[in-house]
Parts: sequence; structure tokens; C-alpha cells
Amino acid sequence: MGAKGAVKSLEPELNDEQEEEETGRSMTSTSRSQAREHMKQLDRLKEKDPEFYEFLKEHDKELLQFNDEDIDDADTDVEDVDIQIDGETGKHDISEKDKKPSEHVITSAMVDSWCNSIQENGNLSAVRSLMRAFKTACHYGDDGGDDPSTKFSIMSSSVFNKIMLFVLSEMDSILRKLLKLPSSGGKKETIIDLMSSKQWKNFNHFVKSYLGNALHVLNQMTDTEMISFTLRRLKYSSIFLVAFPSLLRRYIKVALHFWGTGGGALPVVSFLFLRDLCVRLGSDCLDECFKGIYKAYVLNCQFINALKLQHIQFLGNCVIELLGVDLPTAYQHAFVFIRQLAMILRDALNTKTKEAFRKVYEWKFINCLELWTGALCAYGSEADFRPLAYPLTQIISGVARLVPSARYFPLRVRCAKMLNRIAASTGTFIPVSMLLLDMLEMKELNRPPAGGVSKAVDLRTKLKVSETTLKTRAFQEACVLSVIEELADHLAQWSYSVAFFELSFIPLVRLRSFCKTTKVERFRKEMRQLIRQIEASSEFTNERRTLISFLPNNPAATSFLEDVKKLGASPLSQYVLALRQRAQQRNASLTESSVLVGEHSSVFTRKIPESDEEDVTANEEGASVFSSSWLPGSDSKAKPKETKKKKKKRKMEDYKEVAGEEDVVEDLVLSSDEDASDSDTHSVGEDDSGKTVAPKQQSEKRKPPTNKSKKSGKSRAKKSKKRKRAN
Repeated sequence: MGAKGAVKSLEPELNDEQEEEETGRSMTSTSRSQAREHMKQLDRLKEKDPEFYEFLKEHDKELLQFNDEDIDDADTDVEDVDIQIDGETGKHDISEKDKKPSEHVITSAMVDSWCNSIQENGNLSAVRSLMRAFKTACHYGDDGGDDPSTKFSIMSSSVFNKIMLFVLSEMDSILRKLLKLPSSGGKKETIIDLMSSKQWKNFNHFVKSYLGNALHVLNQMTDTEMISFTLRRLKYSSIFLVAFPSLLRRYIKVALHFWGTGGGALPVVSFLFLRDLCVRLGSDCLDECFKGIYKAYVLNCQFINALKLQHIQFLGNCVIELLGVDLPTAYQHAFVFIRQLAMILRDALNTKTKEAFRKVYEWKFINCLELWTGALCAYGSEADFRPLAYPLTQIISGVARLVPSARYFPLRVRCAKMLNRIAASTGTFIPVSMLLLDMLEMKELNRPPAGGVSKAVDLRTKLKVSETTLKTRAFQEACVLSVIEELADHLAQWSYSVAFFELSFIPLVRLRSFCKTTKVERFRKEMRQLIRQIEASSEFTNERRTLISFLPNNPAATSFLEDVKKLGASPLSQYVLALRQRAQQRNASLTESSVLVGEHSSVFTRKIPESDEEDVTANEEGASVFSSSWLPGSDSKAKPKETKKKKKKRKMEDYKEVAGEEDVVEDLVLSSDEDASDSDTHSVGEDDSGKTVAPKQQSEKRKPPTNKSKKSGKSRAKKSKKRKRAN
């Protein structure tokens, strides 16, 4: 019975072995039939398309050198691959690894041989091998990176650097040669037409692999120079993204993230990448770029200090430059965003609550007004953008008069400056003088200063001041000088008008009244000088007005003194130039900024460069960038912990200083309910060390701890109870 039982137990094992042999035979038979079918396909290709057959014969002889003798070898190769991929045959995997462990490791010699064969004769098999190695390099360190089914693996950082440098530097030209495209540039229509050709069907997988894997490694990089070099090289191949809409959207998100949070040259490189996309691809990415860059701008201008001022100006200049790519589309987005600002202001005027006022009197709202003022000044002469001048002017005027308090003097001066810019760019009259003269009549400026000596006040970095600052001499002087500068600028714009004498009459009366009532001698001296300049400009205009014969409502009145205006010959214009120089010197003495990108840093040409001079030094720059020991997935941060702590400390001190002086509110929602879900995808941030954080590695913002406040509240309650009991 035992023997019979043993025989019965062995029967299933024998049956399993027979089934495995049968499946192996069936696999070999199918592989042979596939190999023969492949030979027949090559013969048919030679008859139908001899040109493509000759191309393969020149560039990939291995593909055509296939005969009956290689069928058995092909069968064994297929069996080996199946053994490696099949998860149920782990024993065979181990045996293959033990026998040939060096087949999966990429060496420098292998990379050099591929690069040489590609550069010398454009070998397609070398391109395939290099693209497989590039994919492995980009996904190094990912989960499942040690999967035995992968053909290659990278063991050293030198091999990674060599692969990345060659692919990023040369792959664009290789792809253009394969697809028979010009060596640089290109239009969207060219790629759309190419998508129906044989070249695209044969080689589009190279393009998708290159762009997709490069995007993956961009999300893993943390070094700004490495990211800048990668984006700069990818910009040459951005035209291919028109064929891959999903990749295009992901590239836009990544570029916006680096534009808002990057350091050094990375914001400029990211913006140039975005602008190149908008210029070349047009309507395919304009809407997403306009929405994304505006939301990224709002998230990065939540508060301002002296160090961040120029950086926010740079971000605003970038947004304005991008809007100029397509003004009709930009007008539609600008109208929606300005309307959202108007709705927030209307809510504050209707409800009149402290929370509603905070949503208006915060840096996000004011910086958005500054942004659209700059856009209107840049494109106000265009018919597409000019209609936005009236609603924007109404919003700015409403913001300036929302809370008529002396504590909001800096905000009102800022609004007057924006109105002057709009009036100068559009050539329309805006009654700014009444807004400024009302400030001079407030009692806080007519009182003698108190509080002793204080620091100079920079109105550019403040929206509201405290009660103690309001009484200081430095604040009163900054306010009066700012009013004089803006009032002189406003009147100088119309000092060449036929009606300047009537226009300046009321301001002159109120300025003389201020000179009589003020108790500060230096203010009286400044006002008298302004009054003299206004009177001289009135005489200058009246002398020339006596020589004309047309009425004020005649269209010829618009060209009155137009030639003299271009020269800036009126006394008030000369006085304004002197005031601007004095203001620049005062602002320069208030702050010593270390920001590299400034107000005039975003000046770009409208032509698409066909050849870039940076190509000469591209290899040297790339070699210096990809020379570290960094690998994707490695948590290597080069800076020591001490410097991180110091930077974190400085950052927290700056934030506390600004938050103590200003009202920092983080609940302003500038997007509609429909766009609320999209706002999360455009979130940007920085880590504590000031380094750029990749989108995948960015963590959620930490909420401020509330334990201390709760404990302090409890202790105060206990003390009050004890006092009551004692009483």
C-alpha cells in the first residue's frame, strides 16, 4: 500500500513536468513561426519600400542580417527572456544572475561605444541601447528599481553623469536627424504634419521616452544648477510636446514650480522655457500657462520685506511679459482676474466687517493690483488691453478710500502711484490730486512729532503702521515727501494741457492752506517750493495759450504743446526729475538688497532665436554640473546642518518682523469655485534651507502651534480666579 501511495503521489509531479515540456515545445514552435514571419516581412519591405530598406541597411545591419540559422538562437533568447520575466520561475533567475552578473551593469566603456557609434554613423541599435540606459538612469532609486526584468542597471554616479550629459546635449539633434527636421527651431504645424508620416511612426517612441524620462528625473533633482541645465537643454525639444498633451501639462506644472521657488538663475530659465512653449505651441498651452503663472505669482507675494521686494517685481515682470505673447487671450484672463478683485472689494464695502477689510488690505490683493497696473502700462496702447483701464482705476480708487485712516497712509500712497502710472500710459485724466490732498489735511500730519528719534520708514514695504509709528518724525516726513512726489508727478502729466491753469487752481489753494496750518517748518518749505513750480508751469502754459485761436473742445487741443511735452521743458517736469532722483537715493539708503534679479531683469526679444550662442559652452557647463556624486533617489544634501539652522533662524526672524508690522492674512481666494480644485496642482514652496523642493518632494505647510497660546490663556484665567478669591 505504501508503494502504491508513493507511486500515486509521484504521478502529479510527472504530469506537471510533462505539461511544462509541452508548454516549452509550444513556445519554441511559436517563436520559430514568429521568426519565419519576420523574415517574410523583411522581404516584403524590400519590395514595397526599397528606400527605407536601404536606410535600415546603412544604419542597422543587425536587424536585416536574419536567416534560418539564427532561428534556434532566437528561440533560446526568447526562452531566456521569458525565464527572467516569469515570476514563478525564481530559480532560473538566480541561476542566470549567478552565471552572468555583468550583463546588467552599464560601464563607462559601454556608454562611450554607444556615443561613438551614434556620432560616427548614427547606429539605431546604439540609440536604442542609450535610451534604455537613459531610462534606467532617470528611474534609478525608484521603488522596483532592482527588478530583474530590467535590462540595465547603473552602479556608479560617473556613469549616470556621462549618460545624462550626452543625452541632454545630443538627443535633440539625433531626433531631428531621424525625423528629417531642421537642426533648430520649428513650428507646431510642422510636428502636426509629421505625425502622419512613416518617420514619426518609426521613431516617435524615442521622442516620448526622452521627454518622459527627463521629466521624471526633473522631479527628483534638488540642485538648482542641474535643474537649470536640464531645462535649458529640454527647451530645444519643447516643440515635440505638441504631440503629447499629457506630458505638456506636466512640464508646465514643473516649470511653474521652479519659476516660483527656484534660486539663482533657475527662475529665469524656467520662465524662458514657459515662454518658448507659449510662442511655439500657441493655443495648446496658453490658457494653462496664463492661469498657472498668475496663481503661482499670488502664492509667492503673500508678504513683502526689503529683501523680497525686487524678487516680486521680477515675478510680476515675467507675468507681464508672458501676457504679451497673445494679447486677445490675455485680455480674457485679465478680465476674469480683475473681476475677482472687484468682487472682493464689493464684499468689503457691503459687509464692512474687519475680516472683509483684511481681505482687501493684504499683500496678495495689493500685489495683484500692482501686477495688472504694470500689464496695463505695458500694453495700454493696444486696443485689446485698453478697456481694462476703467474697471482697474475704479478698484484702485475704492481701495484707497475704503478705510480713511492715517494708519493706512502707505497704502493710499501706493494706490496714488498706481493711478498715476495708468494715467500716464493711457493718456486719460484721473483725479489723483484730491486723493493726495485729503491726506495732507489729516490731523496726524499737522501735529508736532512725538516719540523721539526713530528709524527711517520705508513705505514700499508697509501697508499699515502702528499708532506709535504714526507719531514719529520719520513717518510724517516720509508721508509728506511721498505726497509731494506723487502730486507733482500727477500735475506734470497735464502741465502741457490747455486747461492746466484751471486744473491746478484747486490744488494750489489747498497747498497754500496747508502751508498756513502746518506747524512743521520743513514741510512748509517743501510745499512752497512745489507751489512755485506749479505757478511757473501755469505761466509757461498761459503764455502759449494766448497764441492759439481754437476753442478747448476743438480736437486740435489734444495736440497743444505736444512737441514741447516730448522734450519735457516745463518747470514742473524738471522739478519731477529732481524729485525722482532724490527718491531713488532715499530708497537706496533704506535697504541693501542682495537679490540678483531686479526690476529690469525681464527684457526679452519677441523673435525666436534659430541658433543659440550658448551651445558653444554647453558641454563645458554640463560637465561641471553633472560632476557630483548625486543619483536620483539619494537623499544627499551637501550643506551642513549648522548653515541650515542659521538660514532657518534668519527666515523665521524676517517672517516675525514682517508679520508683526503687517496684517498677514492667508485666506484670500482669487480663483472661482470652478478653479478651486486646480489651485492645488499649482502650489509652490521652499524648504527651510532655501533650496528648491521638487514637486513630488514638497510637503504640506505646517500649521502654527497653538499649545503655547492655550497654556498662556489657562494661566491667565487661573491668576484672575486667585485675585478674585483674594479680594
